[in-house]
Parts: sequence; structure tokens; C-alpha cells
Amino acid sequence: MQKIDTRCLHAGYVAKNGEPRQLPIIQSTTFKYDTSEEMAKLFDLEASGYFYTRLQNPTNDLVSKKICDLEGGKSAMLTSSGQAASFFSIFNIANAGDHIIVSSSIYGGTYNLIAITMKKMGIETTFVSPMSKEEDLDKAFKKNTKLIFGETISNPALTVLDLELFAKVAHKHGVPLIVDNTFPTPINCRPIEWGADIVLHSTTKYMDGHGISVGGAIVDAGNFDWLANKEKFPGMCTPDESYHGIVYAEKFGKENAFIVKCTAQLMRDFGSIQSPQNAFYINNGLETLAIRMERHSSSALKIAEILEKNEKIKEVIYPGLKSNKYYALAKKYCPNGASGVISIILNGGREKASEFMKNLELIAIETHVADAKSCCLCPSVTTHRQMTDKELLDAGIDPGLVRISIGLENFEDLREDIENSLNNL
Repeated sequence: MQKIDTRCLHAGYVAKNGEPRQLPIIQSTTFKYDTSEEMAKLFDLEASGYFYTRLQNPTNDLVSKKICDLEGGKSAMLTSSGQAASFFSIFNIANAGDHIIVSSSIYGGTYNLIAITMKKMGIETTFVSPMSKEEDLDKAFKKNTKLIFGETISNPALTVLDLELFAKVAHKHGVPLIVDNTFPTPINCRPIEWGADIVLHSTTKYMDGHGISVGGAIVDAGNFDWLANKEKFPGMCTPDESYHGIVYAEKFGKENAFIVKCTAQLMRDFGSIQSPQNAFYINNGLETLAIRMERHSSSALKIAEILEKNEKIKEVIYPGLKSNKYYALAKKYCPNGASGVISIILNGGREKASEFMKNLELIAIETHVADAKSCCLCPSVTTHRQMTDKELLDAGIDPGLVRISIGLENFEDLREDIENSLNNL
């Protein structure tokens, strides 16, 4: 098999003789067929193909195929955003009356989705520490528990999930582990190799890498046997009357059932489709992903090591630091680097955090992260502002925390900008 940096360029779309060298953008809502019988087979899931871009599109499928290859999965799909990918990956399994287990250290938008919106939909959640031991996780399970969800490296607390442990416990109880791998990307972490069953991404972040397109992706490892505990997963293992009684797990097998159901049901009904134009942009970003992640990670580590010695900073949070409590897990699961995101807590709390960001000249204040250009924000007043201070602290986020996304600028320019800002506090 080719190395992953080569696959970033060549996986997914391979041009045939006389075809475009670059991924074509199929910017069409509909597709023509010679007979209604041919189209009927598509509507009945009896044949593969395209009839309406709300469900599937050739450009999107080729990009999802590349992401699937990079993650080592068996099937994949794109969504309109990372938030849609999170929702689809959970709701494809858990419905009203079900229970799920979720790491408390997750992105604020995902926390709100699960703790508030999905609660209104009748899905109960138990939040657990990412540092939970096996016995702690065992205690969180109920008869109606359908899955465990977490982030490989969380946003913005930068906790590292013990993938092997969480996968072991999930499988012991007959449920899948769903993991958001946005920050490390498959360049730095391959959750499927450690037992994860479903991997999702906000492709808006490193996969795009240039602040151009919002998007999400879901990858199925194709390893989870839904039929082994069919009573737990009626959506997978009982007839779907909207498709003439198809049983997804039986008809499409464990390698494809999850993504087919997610597309045929959820994308059909919610319509959170990626636009082909945005998928094209994501593919361009993926081509340089391996090179960029190396630069992001190496610069972030050097910046973190410098900041750790600064007396104006209470704490530097970066899993790549030897002093970090997640260092051993980061080395295990992310041997190529811990991404380009650093979180710092300044002495003086929110007030000093705001002053620090105001003093920066090169690094911009943005509601964004994991970009070619460096940026920063204070989550407690932006992305996580709906959470109370207690909820923030439970998620590993100090109210005065500043998240810095280290970009591709020259390292010395980044160092100078940060040090100048700190010197002016």
C-alpha cells in the first residue's frame, strides 16, 4: 500500500485515459436516465447510482472515498458540516428512549447538540471523564445504551481519549465507539486501528485548511457486527418500511450498512448535503494535508515549550509536552504529532486573556481553528459561551483559557508576535 502522504494526493479519484487530471465538479442537482425502471432501482436501493444530489453526488463520493482511504475505513459519506456529521453518526443508531455515553471533554457545539437538542429528542446522555477507568465506564452503561462518543484530541481542552480502553469497554457491552478525529486528522491518528468503529470529521478544519469551505465526513470502519446484538439496533436489524422492508445489516453487511442507512434515511430526510463545490475545495486541502500537519505540529510543539517557561502564563496545555498529563497517550495514539492547537491559561483569567488577544498582530481573533493562518479565541466567551463555569471546568476548560491555532507562518514570526503580546500585558 502507498504511504499516506501519497494517498492524500491520489486516493479517491483516478483519472482514466483522456479524463480530467483534477477531480471534476459535478455541479448538478439531478441526473438523467433512459427509463423509469432504471431510476426505480435506485429508489429501492437495488442499484447504485445518482438521481438527486441531496442524497449523493459523484464529486462528494470521490472525496469521501479519499477520506475513507486515509482513515482505513470501508465506507464513508460527506455532510454539510462537522456538526451534521456528529448528529448523523449518533442519530443513525440512537433514537428516542435510548441512552448514550459521551466524553465530557468535547467541542462546545457538540455538547449543546447532545446535552440539549438531542435530549429534547428523547435521547438520554451520561457524560464521563475522558480519564475514566474501565470500571467507571462499566458503571455508566444502562440496558438501553447504544454507543460511546468522544474526541481523539478534544477541542479546546486538548484531552486525549484512551481509544483502546474506550473501544474495549464499548465492545464488551456490545455497542460501537464513535470518535471525532478532527484535530489529529488521519495523518497524526488512526482511531480505527485502535478499535474505533465510526470516525467523523469537521472537514472545515485541517482537511480544508484554508478557511474556504464548511463540511463534515463520516467514516465506517466496517468492523462492527450489528446483527450480533440485533435487539439493540432495530434501525439496522429490522425492516425499514420506507424502503419496502429492507434490513440494512442483512442486505449491505457490516461494511456498508451504517453509511447506506445514514444516506438513505437521514440525508434523505434532513438534507444536510455537502455542496460539490465545497467538496472540491476539501479535496484540494487533502492533497497537502500530510505536509501541513507536519508543520502545524512541529511549530506548535516549539511554541508550547517556549510558553511553558513564561511567568505570565499559569498553564500551557498541549499533549505533545512531556509535562502534560496526556503525553503518554498522545505519543501512543498520535506518534506523528499532537496537531497545531495549543491552549493557554493566563494569570488573571478572562480579563488578561482578552488583553493578550488584543495585543496580537499576526495571530487573528477568529471563530475558527486548524487553519493555514494562525488564529485564536477565548472559548468561554465564544464557542462555549452557553456553558456555565462548572460545565466548562467539567469539560476541562478554564474560563480564562485561550485557544491558539498555530498556522503555517514562519516560526520566528509567530514566536515574536506571541512574546510581544505577553510583554505588553
